Amino acid sequence: MAHNWKAKKQQERAMAMWQERCKKSGEFIHKTVEGVEGVYLVNVRTHKDNFNVGEQPADQFRLSDPYGHDSDGDNYILNFLQGYYYRTQETKPTLSGAPPRIGYRYVEAVDPKDGKLYRFTGRVEEPWQFDKRYLKGYTRFVLDRRPIEERSAHHGVKFEDISTREEREHWIAGSSLKVIDLESGQVLGERLGYMVDWAQGSRAGARSPWLFAADNACPSFDRGLALRGSQPAFSAQTGQTLDFVEKVLKPIQ
Repeated sequence: MAHNWKAKKQQERAMAMWQERCKKSGEFIHKTVEGVEGVYLVNVRTHKDNFNVGEQPADQFRLSDPYGHDSDGDNYILNFLQGYYYRTQETKPTLSGAPPRIGYRYVEAVDPKDGKLYRFTGRVEEPWQFDKRYLKGYTRFVLDRRPIEERSAHHGVKFEDISTREEREHWIAGSSLKVIDLESGQVLGERLGYMVDWAQGSRAGARSPWLFAADNACPSFDRGLALRGSQPAFSAQTGQTLDFVEKVLKPIQ
């Protein structure tokens, strides 16, 4: 009985803390820029930054920005490239109100695998042209990289986990996503988000706390679309970084 009472008080405290932090969450856009051709990724999400169904107990305190959870590695870079979501710009999103996800013509970033700076571009190829094991007509979007000496993009994208120890003790994760003018250092826009696992880390039934925490997030991940009904909120987290960045840095089309 005492244990149940303590757990209930912990839960109540966590939800109250989260609701208080929601008051300062949101998307804050100070300036937009039109016709942006490319962006510089200040940091790139890697596999170790992300989490999956095999979450470990230590992940409660690992500052891996679970709110900002997106794809990782090359897929994170691909997210930002024009044509990755829609093969041609004539192809329109099928859901009314869906984020545009146009992408940029190039991305510059240090590849975490080798620590070198590259310019990344994307293109569509038909593998059948050089490998007859593929079906004729099948196409795929591929990532090309070219080493560069220094970046040329004027705007950067940076994510950061802003959780405190006390927040993590209550299964709250805080996130900052900034779009920065790299020449002046001015923050053009920032998204502040928080989420909480109401079950306070329970792994009953192979449950993953940070995945389920996405159900209690501010801002929420549904992007105003009434399509989440039967889908868990974490299914909408992939691609969320580009969704915000495009609100600040309008891609050239």
